[in-house]
Amino acid sequence: MARPRRIVLVRHGESTGNADDTVYEREPDHALGLTELGWRQAEETGKRLREVFGRERVSVYVSPYRRTHETFRAFHLDPELVRVREEPRLREQDWGNWQDREDVQLQKSYRDAYGHFFYRFAQGESGADVYDRVGGFLESLFRSFEDPDHPPNVLLVTHGLAMRLFCMRWFHWSVAEFESLSNPGNAEMRMLVLGDDGKYTLDRPFERWRDPESYGVTG
Repeated sequence: MARPRRIVLVRHGESTGNADDTVYEREPDHALGLTELGWRQAEETGKRLREVFGRERVSVYVSPYRRTHETFRAFHLDPELVRVREEPRLREQDWGNWQDREDVQLQKSYRDAYGHFFYRFAQGESGADVYDRVGGFLESLFRSFEDPDHPPNVLLVTHGLAMRLFCMRWFHWSVAEFESLSNPGNAEMRMLVLGDDGKYTLDRPFERWRDPESYGVTG
């Protein structure tokens, strides 16, 4: 199995929705693009990615949202070294269709009280739902490693929640551990690096906003 040396996760740059949450009332979430700041953030991350990858090949998976596609374009990776696939299972958590700002804020307060993993937005998804589809993607990713010519790098251009849930699934974190972690900032990256012992480690942790509150021995 040709396991990659690096699996890099990147959140999209600042979107118009990050800058102004009233835009969700007028435009679909998937159609929101980057702000000028978001483009600059993504270009800065692209500089670091080009240093990390050098002239090595990269297998890229991009969420189907406009802001993730634009983020990837801003990386300016050599097209001769990358193979790019759109991956719907890496999309943002579904909060419903046209979103009423006051209703979403109310539901977010309910989610904070109920728990980010289990709370399901009306007509949308829970964190647990996203975990399931990210888990399905991981199974497909593992199968791709069976190709002896698999590139030594994997790049996922996705969203903050999906990044945390990917790592939760990969490293077998508990729900309590997931609930204690914050999303990365816009255009932030995390890297899973393959060690000499055959195990992957995270290059740096997610910020923790509270101590895990476990129900049992798995916390």
